[in-house]
Amino acid sequence: MNVARIKETCIYVTNLQTAKTFYNTMLRLPLISFVEERHVFFRAGESVLLCFVAAKTLQEKELPPHGASGPVHFAFEVESNEYDKTLWEVKEAGIEILHEHNWDGHHRSFYFHDPDKNLLEVIEEGLWEADVE
Repeated sequence: MNVARIKETCIYVTNLQTAKTFYNTMLRLPLISFVEERHVFFRAGESVLLCFVAAKTLQEKELPPHGASGPVHFAFEVESNEYDKTLWEVKEAGIEILHEHNWDGHHRSFYFHDPDKNLLEVIEEGLWEADVE
């Protein structure tokens, strides 16, 4: 396989309206699709964030059934010149920052939870282009 990127990140949520408010209103991710009781999808740069209700997708008939339980972790990447602004905007939205980290003296990230306790991270561009210990 010659993979170009991960195109979709999928998480499972308990309340679609709460997820929609958090990701679209608070984090300002553009809304792509909303299907009541099933899913809400958002644009995240060149990727897509898929938020499903597991109880519904586990009953799929057309597509393979899928679902999971418990919190997951994923990260959004922002340009270095947008990092401080993004941190400020997340704090201004009333979202608690759990931790700020400096990975190699040059790349920063910060962590916070979504309403379903998924662990989200915002990382400065270039982090995985350098060796991280």
